[in-house]
Amino acid sequence: MTKAEQFDKATKLAMKGDLTLYDEIVHSDYESMNQLVPVNKEMSKSILSGIGDLITVGPMHRIYENEEFVCIHRYSRVASADVFNSVMTAITYKNGKVINQQTVREELDYDPSEGQDWNWEDY
Repeated sequence: MTKAEQFDKATKLAMKGDLTLYDEIVHSDYESMNQLVPVNKEMSKSILSGIGDLITVGPMHRIYENEEFVCIHRYSRVASADVFNSVMTAITYKNGKVINQQTVREELDYDPSEGQDWNWEDY
């Protein structure tokens, strides 16, 4: 499994309440920004495990990957309203574990699954 696939799987499992893989791959000194608020590993786990019913994350596309850095693109959907986002995430590694991530979201005015070979129910 690539680092990108591992990160995608870990975050999707965490959103379903399974934090095992997330704990394995995320560094204890992890820190990122979420909505301009600094977030550590424990806060990130709380956020992820609390949004599983609210947000659906679609398929992951790896843009770049090496031992120290991964960049991925995914689409997300807010479950209660048809709000769709294009999501780019940059992930930095230290000693083989995620130490930082930065995510940029752009709201879309269309459903990105339309006309594709995937649908939201698959996720």
